[in-house]
Amino acid sequence: MDSHPPVRSDNPGMPTQDALFADDTPATAASVPLAETLRPRHLDEVVGQHHLLDAGRPLRVAFETGRLPSMILWGPPGVGKTTLARLLAGATGAHFIVLSAVLAGVKDIREAVEQATVQRRAGHATVVFVDEVHRFNKAQQDAFLPHVEAGLFSFIGATTENPSFEVNSALLSRATVHVLKPLDEADLAELVRRAGLLLAAPPLTPGAHERLVAHADGDARRLLNAYENLVAAHAGAAELDEARLETTLGELLRRGDKGGDVYYDTISALHKSVRGSDPDAALYWLARLLDAGMDPRYAARRLIRMACEDIGLADPRALRLALDAAEVYERLGSPEGELALAEAVTYLAVAPKSNAVYKAWNAVRDLVKADGSRAVPMHLRNAPTKLMQGLGHGAGYRYAHDEAQGYAAGERYLPEGLPSQRFYEPVARGLEGRIADRLAELRALDEAADKTR
Repeated sequence: MDSHPPVRSDNPGMPTQDALFADDTPATAASVPLAETLRPRHLDEVVGQHHLLDAGRPLRVAFETGRLPSMILWGPPGVGKTTLARLLAGATGAHFIVLSAVLAGVKDIREAVEQATVQRRAGHATVVFVDEVHRFNKAQQDAFLPHVEAGLFSFIGATTENPSFEVNSALLSRATVHVLKPLDEADLAELVRRAGLLLAAPPLTPGAHERLVAHADGDARRLLNAYENLVAAHAGAAELDEARLETTLGELLRRGDKGGDVYYDTISALHKSVRGSDPDAALYWLARLLDAGMDPRYAARRLIRMACEDIGLADPRALRLALDAAEVYERLGSPEGELALAEAVTYLAVAPKSNAVYKAWNAVRDLVKADGSRAVPMHLRNAPTKLMQGLGHGAGYRYAHDEAQGYAAGERYLPEGLPSQRFYEPVARGLEGRIADRLAELRALDEAADKTR
């Protein structure tokens, strides 16, 4: 469970900037959110992240040894990044400074460095925790480098975005990346149990419990906020059922991080399900993407790409169907037009597959990029004027329609000096099987023509 505080020192002996951002109204127990009340105060209270916290795992070792290297905690919202940072600092007895990258700047970083310097002179270690570190620009991230390098403090950055793209490589090289996972159903159920005991809440019916956990989508804060609202809205009820849950939460929304890793991973799952000829999985991932807020027009463009890349000439109708689905959606919009996308994705999944054209096109582009600009052979050049004809343009060109079988056997169409190429190698599936047979016939004619020369 993460919070987003501004710059703050958790050492009571140090100056604090909380007053700059605090509300004039003193906090009361009733005003503290449930998610904050249930924030773990000890490592054993943490729910989830077993791959990092079980015996022998990296963060457990850091807790037990008191050695705290700089690190990046990468994971979706509400999985415990801030909590773990606090507990790590507490386990090592370090002075804990919090920076929120949403609000802080280089001035705040400089003040944190000054605090860490004071702590070092007093013989104390410091942990600087930067929430949403991906919001810092390059200059702000670079400001940490000399101090992390010198060991002035341990740096802990929390981010929901891929550090490979959002954290400077220099800073990233000085920190270990730990990936935090969404909480699973068992973890979320444990949080509901703890919250129910704390609030003395009415019991949840099995159906309401299932929908509440689904609504949380792996986010502990989202779960606890929703549960707290549900209990407050139906105080005195004998039980909390699906109807009460529905009136409190409204439509259950899935987490979407458009532009983030989850978003692109889901697109990847859709593409690979189509490529793997699994219509059920393809429909599932398409629904997940649309449910998370993907623009259906973008989904249509992805389907067109799949038709070109993975089906190709094994079934040329796939491209036409994908284009038709895109047009239908433009005419009908949501939700009616989404059915056309579902029809297209199902067809693409069950269609015969070939990436022969995709591979051929990539090979041609690579050759052209690496090769020189070879001249067009004289017999293939255009000759619209007598001057060009006199220069030999088009001389010796064989008009294929006048040849036997409509094919100029043995003719060459590539530039002089470039060896014969076979970029396109059709597969033996769908229409491409017939294309492969036809190309084999034409190549046999070429070989026979070459022998007679």
